[in-house]
Amino acid sequence: MTWTREALRELIEQRMTGLRLIVVSNRAPYVHQHLDAGIQCVQPASGMAVALDPVLRACGGVWVAQGSGDADRETSNRFGRLEVPPEAPQYTLRRIFLPPDVEAGFYNGLANGGLWPLCHITFNRPRFEPADWDCYRLVNEIFADAVVEEAGGEPALVFVQDYHFALLPSLLKERNPNLVVGHFWHAPWPNPEIFRVFPWQRDLIAGLMGNDLLGFHLRRHCVNFLDTVDQTVEALVDHVSMEIRRGDRTTLVRPFPISIDFEEHAAAAASHRAALEARCWRDRLGDPAGLIGIGIDRVDYTKGILERLKAIDSLLELYPEYRGVLTFVQIGVPSREAVPEYRHLASEIEELVERINAQWSLGSRNPIAYFHTQFSQIELMGLHQLADFCMVSSLHDGMNLVAKEFVASRNDEDGVLALSQFAGAAAELTDALTFNPYDLDQTRETIRAAVEMARDERRRRMQKLRETVLGANVYRWAGKILSTLSRLDFAEEAATASCSFAH
Repeated sequence: MTWTREALRELIEQRMTGLRLIVVSNRAPYVHQHLDAGIQCVQPASGMAVALDPVLRACGGVWVAQGSGDADRETSNRFGRLEVPPEAPQYTLRRIFLPPDVEAGFYNGLANGGLWPLCHITFNRPRFEPADWDCYRLVNEIFADAVVEEAGGEPALVFVQDYHFALLPSLLKERNPNLVVGHFWHAPWPNPEIFRVFPWQRDLIAGLMGNDLLGFHLRRHCVNFLDTVDQTVEALVDHVSMEIRRGDRTTLVRPFPISIDFEEHAAAAASHRAALEARCWRDRLGDPAGLIGIGIDRVDYTKGILERLKAIDSLLELYPEYRGVLTFVQIGVPSREAVPEYRHLASEIEELVERINAQWSLGSRNPIAYFHTQFSQIELMGLHQLADFCMVSSLHDGMNLVAKEFVASRNDEDGVLALSQFAGAAAELTDALTFNPYDLDQTRETIRAAVEMARDERRRRMQKLRETVLGANVYRWAGKILSTLSRLDFAEEAATASCSFAH
């Protein structure tokens, strides 16, 4: 079937009557901040938030997340609730406000200093501090209390997001056995040998075993998880049916590659506003007359930004005909700046950009235009449309939605996507040019192939890429997950119990 917002809403109405939908994530889909023009509501740079917001708009329900904006408290009621999106409310956002020391240990410590590098094979050593683990457990308990409160003692479907809440599923089941719990792990899952270094591995796995359904982007991540459970705790692991039985609980493990709302994105990219943004980008870049390449990332060591810039440097050294002709626009969205590794990476990027520009600039034209800031989706759509090619050079990535957003923006069916073979998106976007970002020569030659590709070849590849993203959109991702949950016996029992309770 063709998955649309309406089809997803129909699925919810037909199969999940009596079950309230509650989404849980660390990052909220909307943040309020004090700016010069007053308090403004912004959407943070988060692939997860961008993907899930249209799902909640389609289905309604509650989104429980951390309040992180400096105006979040004053724009919420005394329970931390508000209706979003502000211009046309369609669901409830429940903000959780954490003490700064707890938030630091939970987010900067265990989650992003420990679990993030553990899950991504980029050779960054994880840090495991007992105090951070205590904060992580405490935050999972705080969120469990909030979710149970939002469910109100009645059956609900709770959709947990990512590695911040590995303990939450079991905590929820302990507090309310009627809850149906699905969990999507947006990062890769490491193989058992890597996971063995995690000091609290049994507790983490026990927490995840509270899920009725656990999803990953790729089948190989599912296989890694099944192998990890097999070697970590006493459980019956069925690799054929991809399910785990432990005590009286069964957890299904399934691949669900995440995506975007292609049609909405493509329509916005075709708007007059996007065309204006494209002209603004030309002005920012000094009206470049030659080739334009782009990279759009959070400043994160998993994204391969340094490797990408070094490949541009090598291209300009070996092929002087591109000097003064190629402008590469790198957007580096500030991220996790309280984590030392991220601050160090930000400095490295700026130093490398300065060196490349000092060596290869011609007159006033620099080969690298670096913007260490966040731009809105519509601004990025304008940039997408200017680009001759888009580079996604992830060293390890669960999916990477930047690749899909670039494709959805190209209503002109032009432009080339150069995609790391280590991004989960490479399994779907097979008409992109793929490369190994650890291989400097291959990365450089992929860039050269992108800028020299014939128009007919660019058009053929982009047409196929657009068909792929259109067919596998975010509603298909959510629909497959919710369909799987709704077919399970416990979901039917919970819905029946809810109807009985109502009567």
